[in-house]
Amino acid sequence: MDVTVNGQLTQVPPGLSVAELVRRRLPDPRSVAVAVNGAVVRAGDWERTQVGPGDTVEIVTARQGG
Repeated sequence: MDVTVNGQLTQVPPGLSVAELVRRRLPDPRSVAVAVNGAVVRAGDWERTQVGPGDTVEIVTARQGG
């Protein structure tokens, strides 16, 4: 199924959880925030939150710097 991840159209299998999507995109998912269709998904809800066809997912990582 097609979803948009950080502005890019991406093919993912049906029933994919937010947690699995993050693991596929980032080797270290610490300091990450995720929003699905504009709504922030708490890290504790990633495993039970599935992405659906046409969803827009933003995965944002914190960066240290000054």
